[in-house]
Amino acid sequence: MYQLLDKGASVSEEDSAGYTALHYAARAGHYDVCKLLLEHGARVNAITRCGRATPLHRAASRGNEDVVRLLCKFGADLNIQDADGYTALHRAALAGSLSVWKLLVDKTSADVVDNNGHTAAQLAKIQNKFII
Repeated sequence: MYQLLDKGASVSEEDSAGYTALHYAARAGHYDVCKLLLEHGARVNAITRCGRATPLHRAASRGNEDVVRLLCKFGADLNIQDADGYTALHRAALAGSLSVWKLLVDKTSADVVDNNGHTAAQLAKIQNKFII
């Protein structure tokens, strides 16, 4: 990774669906890779063309708490909604990630509803993921 960056590789290059290396690293929970990409100018709020997901959505959907914390530190917008109307808090609820939920809930608007009119708390209850 360092060699690619040293040779001028773009940290914001997108694949055909609009995913960047940061989207993939965030989803996989690769904290050190995410940190390196962000330190080299990766767009923390990059939105995919397919699904309108951000790296934060991807990390929250997998319960990657350390990566979620890192993305927040680098200024991730917690209120961006994806194509389903989900924020990162919705994604944490769907994943059943109580640790990510606790990290995000006081930093974002819990009143945001998805495309079906559900808040993140309602989704958690519907999915029987955890008690709020």
